[in-house]
Amino acid sequence: MTDIFNAIIEGFAAQSMAEWIAVILGVAYLVLAMRQSNWCWYAAFGSTAIFSWLFWDVSLVMESALNVYYLVMAVYGWWAWRSGGNNSADEHELPVQSWGMKQHGLVLLAIAVLTFASGYLLTENTSAALPYLDSFTTWGAVITTWMVTRKVLENWIYWIVIDAVAIYLYIDRGLYPTAFLMCIYVVLAFGGFWLWLKDYRNQQDDLTLGQSA
Repeated sequence: MTDIFNAIIEGFAAQSMAEWIAVILGVAYLVLAMRQSNWCWYAAFGSTAIFSWLFWDVSLVMESALNVYYLVMAVYGWWAWRSGGNNSADEHELPVQSWGMKQHGLVLLAIAVLTFASGYLLTENTSAALPYLDSFTTWGAVITTWMVTRKVLENWIYWIVIDAVAIYLYIDRGLYPTAFLMCIYVVLAFGGFWLWLKDYRNQQDDLTLGQSA
């Protein structure tokens, strides 16, 4: 156990400034997203730009591709939260929504199929590390990030699972600050869920009052 602890400490000390900056921006993104602040997308853009390069450098091919997708979603998320699909400048116009069991069933099926398909292709055609875990976190995050841009309440539950798996993935690749970031994400995701749930319930109460008035 002592050897493992020492290896982790040495790993933290050896990490680049770029990874630490990406980690700090990543934490800022999640905290701001919890508060439904449009500034979260600026932090997301900076963090994912750095991570795209870092993951490619350690042969996490799918994770690198995922962060390129994050860059695009950061721009779209900023627009969607700010306008709600309209031309309004009110950054809180897009309301929190909740998906039903049918939608979540389709999401889980899509993640499973895409994970096994890309995991198999990576195993057969590349030297990618941990191809199935890499694929799971990638495809899960692709869909869940879309859920965030649309303010789907349950996105936080998905992130808890995805980030928990990612902790092992990053430790295996020696990305200790990034693994630590995932630990923080898991904790903050619980808080994010309750904050959004509170807002969602308030919206439903306001809607009920409006209909009865």
